[in-house]
Amino acid sequence: MKLFMENGIEELAKKSMEEIDSEKSSKEDVDVRLKWLGLFHRRKHHYGKFMMRLKLPNGVTTSAQTRYLASVIRKYGEDGCADVTTRQNWQIRGVVLPDVPEILKGLASVGLTSLQSGMDNVRNPVGNPIAGIDPDEIVDTRPYTNLLSQFITANSRGNPDFTNLPRKWNVCVVGTHDLYEHPHINDLAYMPANKDGRFGFNLLVGGFFSPKRCEEAIPLDAWVPAEDVLPLCKAVLEAYRDLGTRGNRQKTRMMWLVDELGVEGFRAEVEKRMPNGKLERESSEDLVNNQWERRDYFGVHPQKQEGLSYIGLHVPVGRLQADDMDELARLADTYGTGELRLTVEQNIIIPNVETSKTHALLQEPFLKNRFSPEPSILMKGLVACTGNQFCGQAIIETKLRALKVTEEVERLVAVPKPIRMHWTGCPNTCGQVQVADIGFMGCLTRGENGKPVEGADVYVGGRIGSDSHLGEIYKKGVRVTELVPLVAEILVKEFGAVPREREENDD
Repeated sequence: MKLFMENGIEELAKKSMEEIDSEKSSKEDVDVRLKWLGLFHRRKHHYGKFMMRLKLPNGVTTSAQTRYLASVIRKYGEDGCADVTTRQNWQIRGVVLPDVPEILKGLASVGLTSLQSGMDNVRNPVGNPIAGIDPDEIVDTRPYTNLLSQFITANSRGNPDFTNLPRKWNVCVVGTHDLYEHPHINDLAYMPANKDGRFGFNLLVGGFFSPKRCEEAIPLDAWVPAEDVLPLCKAVLEAYRDLGTRGNRQKTRMMWLVDELGVEGFRAEVEKRMPNGKLERESSEDLVNNQWERRDYFGVHPQKQEGLSYIGLHVPVGRLQADDMDELARLADTYGTGELRLTVEQNIIIPNVETSKTHALLQEPFLKNRFSPEPSILMKGLVACTGNQFCGQAIIETKLRALKVTEEVERLVAVPKPIRMHWTGCPNTCGQVQVADIGFMGCLTRGENGKPVEGADVYVGGRIGSDSHLGEIYKKGVRVTELVPLVAEILVKEFGAVPREREENDD
């Protein structure tokens, strides 16, 4: 953290990569410690180039912020691009170390930070992507996610109290019956609930994915009033920080501590760290409607504010170039209030559009091309991690392959309802394949000549929402060249799809 808080980054940025690599401490700064500042060196595939991850609580951003990020990546040519992540934030690519001090100042000037967005830190707080504009929302999540982010980073100045957790830690605040926030895969999820006439949150803890183990969050049997969102978060983090196991990084996520202490034991540790040493029991007045049918946010939808609408746009596998970001910023300014919302499915929403202007917005060339408000039924549920184009841990290429496989499958079968297909390049499962209807986890498998080729372990049956359930392995080690017929077969057998030739014959 001293690299940020005491301007150590400025000295480091003056060194060449050769100088940095010649000294163990500066090499480790670049390859490991800079992750605490949200900077990830891509030594394996893009030596000297960094991915930079931003904090963007609730996925809310502005046209000014978007333009600034576009200006950063534009100078890096083919290496410069941006991704919408599965935690509602931006990642930009191609960054070189000499530019970092200036970029950090630029981020601050538009109200952004990359601080504490990687490694053993609290990741971006997730909330309802249509918070504050959703006619059916339970609560506006933005005030809570903003408070959490400000607390974790000490208002973007750096907070050493919570930078050395045993492992990374995810938090979300649920504000909608749709559970867009995916509470069951977070270390801490705030679930809206009333108690004795007061509004607050029941708590889920321990959801996580890792190569060795995946678990859904479980009830802590605790409720906090809305004003205790921060004290509760602090108490949970302190319990995890102080008691969590350190060592084998495959066994250090918070659920391992919950297992070790038992739910009641963990709850007791949280309770004694609360300001008054008390933690109320869970409320039975859960405000989430478990029978709710999840809404689609693509296209035009009326806001709770009369005369305004929001428009959901599809961003194919979350990838954008500088020109795309500039165009999004222009549309947000021209038709809305200069605001954009990012979603955990790697898409973007333009809020606060005068309903009388929605037709003109829909005619914009940008929406007629890749960024459609009406994506095809399989494309709308497609999610993909970075893949081995940029990530050194990924075993296979994901983003382009996800698009190609999906396009080919759409030519083979007609699907009666949206199907969520997620791709992840390695067992770290950044693409969250276990929550998908069909998931693909990159691996190496044997080709026809017996030599290793790119493959995928295929998962089926993940569910989100109130009946959430993690998917299970359907078939291991499938060559990527053989995925299209297998996916078509799964869609027909498991999801009611119809082969195209049969559909045409029926016509």
